[in-house]
Amino acid sequence: MEFNKIIAVTGKPGLFEILTQTKTGVIVKSIVDGKRFPITATHNVSLLDNIAIYTYEEEIPLGQVFKNIAAKEDGKEGISHKESGAKLQAYFSEVLPGYDEERVYTSNIKKVVQWYNILVKANFDFASIELATEAETEE
Repeated sequence: MEFNKIIAVTGKPGLFEILTQTKTGVIVKSIVDGKRFPITATHNVSLLDNIAIYTYEEEIPLGQVFKNIAAKEDGKEGISHKESGAKLQAYFSEVLPGYDEERVYTSNIKKVVQWYNILVKANFDFASIELATEAETEE
């Protein structure tokens, strides 16, 4: 499973891996339950590789945030996304010090934590994210 092929689809819970492209969209597989189905152009899709989190200095790629959580949690599941807003914000400030508290909402933190835990359950290798980002900077 490659980080640059993982997407979130608006209105559908969980994360999905892009398997193949079709004329009208893409075929994806749910990371949670393994079900396959088509995603068409009418769906709003976000590639996790393109998402970044605001800090006061710059935007940090989501992959780096996942790596920070994986380092803190030693590759195991993190805090539950169902914790209180205050706990989630305190946890996120440990993982990403200096995140922009005015532009990064509790709902965003919940999504990031939930997505991280989904990837951990799917045995995702967070070290592979670093290789993808380093390869881009070398080009």
